[in-house]
Amino acid sequence: MPAVKEKHDIKDYKLLPEGSPYQLIEGELVMTPAPTTIHQIISGNVFIKMTAFVKEKSAGLVLYAPVDVYIDEENAFQPDIVFVSKQRRDIIKDDGIHSAPEIVIEILSPSTAYYDMKKKFRMYEKFGVKEYWIVDPEMKTFELYALSEKGKFILSAGFTDQGTVKSGILAGFEITLEEIFLA
Repeated sequence: MPAVKEKHDIKDYKLLPEGSPYQLIEGELVMTPAPTTIHQIISGNVFIKMTAFVKEKSAGLVLYAPVDVYIDEENAFQPDIVFVSKQRRDIIKDDGIHSAPEIVIEILSPSTAYYDMKKKFRMYEKFGVKEYWIVDPEMKTFELYALSEKGKFILSAGFTDQGTVKSGILAGFEITLEEIFLA
């Protein structure tokens, strides 16, 4: 008799102890080990620059992992960095973010790259994330996907080693790959 794979939902996810290294992806509890130091350096570089810009412009709030983003009943992600505009701050609750942030940034790790580039990509697209940034520390690449009027992500910027990233959501915000990968 084949084993039945149990599906989980937000209720199950919320029963996990605080700080548990899991994300809920399409009903599956997926363990995500601690990120590498280069991952954290990149995350810090982007977070500091974006936070300074957002604060100066009073544009909203930038949050970093771990923070739960509840997409639907079978998906609770912990993106590396998110931006929520001040107009949508009401989606931020005590237990996490209850809708799609305007910007989601994922820094790839060997253990999470598949989920970030496939399953989470589809969910972010489906639920209306306006910009999805994917940073690959190993390849030193950056991809910015913008949500089209048809509800599909379109690659709007892609760089390797050098280039300047400009957000369409945070007008005026830019960061160079040199700043992102600065160790």
